[in-house]
Amino acid sequence: LYASTLPLVIYALMGTSRQLAVGPAAMVSLLTAASIGTLAEAGTETYLALAVALALLVGLIQFVLGVARLGFLVNFLSTPVISGFTSAAALIIGTSQLQHLLGIDLPHSRRIGQLLWQSIQQIEQIHGLTLGLGLLGILLLTGIKRLRWGVPGPLLVVVLGIGAVWVFGLESTGVQVVGAVPSGLPTLSLPTWDFALFKTLFPMALAIALVSFLESNAIAKSVQAKHKNYRIAPNQELIALGLANVGSALVQAFPITGGLSRTAVNDQAGARTGMASIISALLIVLTLLFLTPVFYFLPKAILAAVILVAAVGLIDFKTPIRLWRVHRSDCWMLLATFVGTLVLGIQMGIVLGVVLSLAVIIFDTTRPHMAILGKVPGKSSYRNIDRFTQLKQRPELLIIRFDARLYFANLNYFQEQLDTWLTEKGNRLQVLIISAISINSLDSSALQLLRELVDSLRAQGKDVYFTGVKGPVRDLLRQAGLLEHIGRDNFFMTTQEAVDYFDQLGGKRSTQWQEYTLQTNVREE
Repeated sequence: LYASTLPLVIYALMGTSRQLAVGPAAMVSLLTAASIGTLAEAGTETYLALAVALALLVGLIQFVLGVARLGFLVNFLSTPVISGFTSAAALIIGTSQLQHLLGIDLPHSRRIGQLLWQSIQQIEQIHGLTLGLGLLGILLLTGIKRLRWGVPGPLLVVVLGIGAVWVFGLESTGVQVVGAVPSGLPTLSLPTWDFALFKTLFPMALAIALVSFLESNAIAKSVQAKHKNYRIAPNQELIALGLANVGSALVQAFPITGGLSRTAVNDQAGARTGMASIISALLIVLTLLFLTPVFYFLPKAILAAVILVAAVGLIDFKTPIRLWRVHRSDCWMLLATFVGTLVLGIQMGIVLGVVLSLAVIIFDTTRPHMAILGKVPGKSSYRNIDRFTQLKQRPELLIIRFDARLYFANLNYFQEQLDTWLTEKGNRLQVLIISAISINSLDSSALQLLRELVDSLRAQGKDVYFTGVKGPVRDLLRQAGLLEHIGRDNFFMTTQEAVDYFDQLGGKRSTQWQEYTLQTNVREE
């Protein structure tokens, strides 16, 4: 409860998501317990002090990362990864409520299979009244949502649940309730700075800071995708979460982050601005001061129903179907993240998603698009011969285009593809024309390769022309001495200018066009 007061207000004022609800989250709670459990016995004053110190350290790390503008880390979370993670996490959160919905004891696990199997094994111990109360809550929530009454369904169901337990004495029949909640507000203070202690906690705090930010940002982006009327700013999110964690330490609480189930409930209730979080914080303050006796009778089955309905709404069925038709590799990445999150847990699911995103980026940049260009009849334009019909080529010219940054990771691919085309041209080839319009950068390895390529072809009596070289790339060529080495006369604005220059040289060079009719559909590049 303490962690759901000041942190909510700070994030509402500083964050960029309008629906994200920060506070205690299952994953961060587990990481916190795992981090400080080896340093102190649970429940002791030292243990509590470590939890507060960890919150402060996590907040400071996130704040510094945000100020340093390192929010680009979330760019490695693609839409398929976010969709797969969100759907799997929703299932995990949903199944974690089975014990409260069924009125049975289940092990504390994030493994869906284990929870389902344990539930089946205890089917005879299911508490019928608890299950009935939970199912009734689910029906009411679903019905209110479909009928669009304009009534906050979760609040209505909670009030009815409390009333039912209090009026009919359902607690005495075995229905589990929240029970006594201590009243009063925490004192505001920060832990004493202890360099040795913070040095010990730093690796754990860094892991929690990064993982909690990635999870929070993934949740924020998944909710923002539904509304599309604002944008998530990763660097500002880091700053907001960092300050919220500092606020959590200030009220003697542990690390917090954006919560999946809490955010789902917030969005489903109709939240459109951060004011929803501020009102929530104020209501929690009032609860701590005056209303804790009322919530004694709140049935856990009703809370489970609210979370289950919200979690189901976060499961994304449309994206994988669309990706299967449009982009199979993205669909496989979504499914891998989904399965990885279910099997390995939420924390490792996020890590897996980032790794998959990086792997796809690396693979795509190591094998970029390359094309042989042919002349469009009657025009000065040149297009990919594999995409257009009736294009013309000349046996003494090889015109290619490389559509990516040329650097060490894709040099082998570039060289292998170019060698294949050069071999196909054979002795007829006199000039290689490289359309560099899509090359936006070169590294030192690429500069060396170009030098060797030019020297090799010239040793064979052939030449190399470059067209459409961008300013920054031309600067790199000049700094490396390649501009003079290749020759300024070998650089042209357009491919047609390069061809015209070749023709003007005359001599043995032929100007006879050879027409290639390709059996492909005509479409724009």
